[in-house]
Amino acid sequence: MSQHLVNEKALRYMEYLNRETDNRHHTLDEDEYQYALLRAGDPRAAQEHVRILFSGLPGKVSEDPVRNYKYLTVASATLTSRAAMEVGLEAERAYNISDLYIQKMDRLQTIDELKKLNEDMFNFYVKEVAALDKRKAYSKPVALCLDFIYNNLYRQISVEELAEEAGLSPSYLSTLFKKEMGISITAYIMEKKMEAARNMLKYSDYSYSEISSILAFSSQSHFTRAFKKHNGDTPKAYREKNYRIKGE
Repeated sequence: MSQHLVNEKALRYMEYLNRETDNRHHTLDEDEYQYALLRAGDPRAAQEHVRILFSGLPGKVSEDPVRNYKYLTVASATLTSRAAMEVGLEAERAYNISDLYIQKMDRLQTIDELKKLNEDMFNFYVKEVAALDKRKAYSKPVALCLDFIYNNLYRQISVEELAEEAGLSPSYLSTLFKKEMGISITAYIMEKKMEAARNMLKYSDYSYSEISSILAFSSQSHFTRAFKKHNGDTPKAYREKNYRIKGE
C-alpha cells in the first residue's frame, strides 16, 4: 500500500497542538452562515465572511501570515462561487469572477489588502445573487440549456441542438424553457448576444463588423438591425455614448 504525504502521526500531533493552544476550526454551522447569507442575497454576508475568515479560526496552512490568508482566500473563492451557483448564477460567470479575484489577490502584499479584497469579492457575489430570481429553481434541462448557451454564445445555436443536449424534443423543451424563463429560447439567446455586444462596444476596440462576426450574425447589417431593435440605438450611437477606456 502506498504511503500518503500526510499520515496519522502528523494528524495526531496537530490535534495535540490545537488542544494545548486552545485552537480550533470553525464549526460547520459557523462556516455555513456566511454562505447562507450569500445565497439569500443578504448584504450582511460580506461582513460575516470577513469576520469568519480573519477570526484566527479558519486554519493555519502556512507559517507566513500573508501567504496563509492567500491560501485561505483561494479556498474561500472556490466555496463562494459554488454557493452562488447553487442559487442560479451561471457556472462559467461564477468561475470567471473567482478567477479574476484570485489573480488580483496574487499581487497583494498585506493582510489588510487581503481583507479588503475578500470583502469586495463577497459583495460582488451578493450583488450577482441579488439580481437573480432566487425563488425560481430551474429544471435540469433548462439549466443545461443556460450553461450551453453561455459557453457557445459566439456561434449559431439552434433549438434542435439544445433539445439534443437536454434529451428532450424541441417542442417540449421550447414550452418548458418559456414556462421557466418567461421568454422563448431564441429570444433568450438574442438577449445574451445583445448583452455581450453592449459590453464589447463599451469596453473593447472591436469594429462593428468584428463584433457581428464574433456573435455569429449573418451580416453586419443584420447585427445593426437587431442591436437597434433591442437597444434603441445603432451600435455606433451606443458606443459614442458609452465607450469606456480600458482600466477605467
